[in-house]
Amino acid sequence: MLPTRKRRGGASQRTQPNSTSCGFKENVPQKKRHHFHFDLWFSLTLQNWILDFGRPIVMIILPLEWFPLNKPSAGDYFHMAYNIITPFLMLKLIERGHSALPRSAVYLCIITFVMGASIHLVGDSINHRLILSGYQLHLSVRENPIIKDLKPASLIDSFELLYYYDEQLGHLMWYIPFFGILFIYFTGCFTEAEEKKKVPVSGWLLLGPSALYYWYLVTEGQITELFFLTFLAMTAVVIHQQRKGLSPDSNGLFLFCSFTVTVLLVALWVSYLWNDPVLRNKYPGLVYVPEPWSFYTLHMKNNH
Repeated sequence: MLPTRKRRGGASQRTQPNSTSCGFKENVPQKKRHHFHFDLWFSLTLQNWILDFGRPIVMIILPLEWFPLNKPSAGDYFHMAYNIITPFLMLKLIERGHSALPRSAVYLCIITFVMGASIHLVGDSINHRLILSGYQLHLSVRENPIIKDLKPASLIDSFELLYYYDEQLGHLMWYIPFFGILFIYFTGCFTEAEEKKKVPVSGWLLLGPSALYYWYLVTEGQITELFFLTFLAMTAVVIHQQRKGLSPDSNGLFLFCSFTVTVLLVALWVSYLWNDPVLRNKYPGLVYVPEPWSFYTLHMKNNH
């Protein structure tokens, strides 16, 4: 009987570490989720700079003979890679977040994001070829010299439709899910622990490039209203959570500070071009935020 009891006792003793280790493993992901996600933020910033901001630059630098006008350009391939990599990184970001979001809502955001970015891929590809043929971004479609003399005149309507898909519908379907996912992720980035509110040095070094890219996204994408609404919503969440004694953790603080610096950069950009008559004519709306590439074709392209 004694040996039997020993075996039972030994078996029970052996099962206890396993149950403890299993409980520890369940807690590990929760602890890691509070850590600063440098790998994701760095990957997002790097691919945004290379595949999005660097896309038109590559199309300008590389010889036209390498990519004929009737074939996809290097920038188009960059855009294709962006349309694949960015949704994947956004999904990984949501996985590490604390906000409980139905999978169907996440899938719908990602599908809409990919569709909008794909619409923009086609429109932007044709738009770049128009630039190589003399199209001027600081002018409207009908005011462009290469467009206004087209025959029949109904062709101009087709180019305006292309502009609508590229610069309006494509941007809305692209950026609304993008900022929506960032906002949903941000709502779960709050904690009471002081040690979890500290952004590491690597995060502060990444803050400048991240904010500068968001400035480009807001100005070139013409999504100032959407960005400011997202920023105001984030500010409201911070105020609401602070009343509960919670503050943004390192990831939430990084994202909020990036958006804050972006607001300052947009304000400086608008103030610098406030009295530009040509750009004022191109962007006559209530919110005046010129596009960087319109500024380039107006003030810099002819100087090279």
